[in-house]
Amino acid sequence: MPWVKSFHIIFVVSWFAGLFYLPRIYVNLAMAGDHAERERLILMAGKLYRFMTPLGILALVFGTWLWMGFGFAGIWLHVKLLLVLFLIAYHAYCGKLLNDFRLGRNMKSHVFYRWFNEFPVLMLIAIVILVVVKPF
Repeated sequence: MPWVKSFHIIFVVSWFAGLFYLPRIYVNLAMAGDHAERERLILMAGKLYRFMTPLGILALVFGTWLWMGFGFAGIWLHVKLLLVLFLIAYHAYCGKLLNDFRLGRNMKSHVFYRWFNEFPVLMLIAIVILVVVKPF
């Protein structure tokens, strides 16, 4: 199980790197002035999204493996899993936003994306506290 836990942590950290950086690209996209800059940022965002999606899937696979190995006990774990579901929805919504940028349908400002970028930070803080402290 230490190997499974190690890989879970590695893939979670890697997935979060993408969840932190992709909305920052969206901030810059929302402020992009010229066509070349916009296309470069869309290319970067697309490559990052395609890279981080398998990382998120692997984080979920190894997390499920841990869950099966250690069992489903404690309210903290139920809350953590709910937050993970929110992260999955956030990831999917990032893909929808990317598609909106590609199609020229983005209607949100850079300020929205600056706030949007904070969601995974809050989820990470809550999840780490739940896993380490197990408050309930």
